[in-house]
Amino acid sequence: MGKPGPGPGAVDSDAGMDAIQRRLMFEDECILVDEQDNVIGHESKYNCHLMEKIEAGNALHRAFSVFLFNSKYELLLQQRSATKVTFPLVWTNTCCSHPLYRESELIEENYAGVRNAAQRKLFDELGIVAEELPVDQFILLRRMLYKAPSDGKWGEHELDYLLFMVHDVKLNPNPEEVADVKYMNRDQLKELLRKADAGEDGVKLSPWFRLVVDNFLMGWWDHVEQGTLQG
Repeated sequence: MGKPGPGPGAVDSDAGMDAIQRRLMFEDECILVDEQDNVIGHESKYNCHLMEKIEAGNALHRAFSVFLFNSKYELLLQQRSATKVTFPLVWTNTCCSHPLYRESELIEENYAGVRNAAQRKLFDELGIVAEELPVDQFILLRRMLYKAPSDGKWGEHELDYLLFMVHDVKLNPNPEEVADVKYMNRDQLKELLRKADAGEDGVKLSPWFRLVVDNFLMGWWDHVEQGTLQG
């Protein structure tokens, strides 16, 4: 079971946190898992992202990262909003978040809980309606275990489900969640990587996105274009 959340003093110390992000950090309960992805409890999003909890080994939780391509096989990227507690204003894949400790997102069969969470969050962040993102069309390519600091206080320790879909959608980004969006082909993505490596234009990439790009993405992109992508 999850542990009690931080007391009033902890909330006061985060007085500068955006009100909406603060509410999500304390109200959303992430799914705690072991490294084999067995559910072992739940904990607030706040506690799951504190580096002191991460370093103590008490914060590994399920997450997902969606890679959504259009019919031109361009990948939709988002820049996280400035109010995000972890990794503000970094560029990343289409949508990155967590299934929550609720019945519809704990379903294990065919990873339906994670798919349901992805559909929910793509609407919350990008305004993509559920009808445009059938949950059975998300393709799970793998799960990725990683740990990464954001700053001195915050970080990530996630078992991340990597979900792919090819679908044309209508976007209505939520400015509380997303600062910018852009479809990119391979060459445009490579230019973004170059800028991030060179420190140009303040471009930064999320650590989980960079791991996927460096290790898997281009090979998977071939299968996206060839229509041979399989989970």
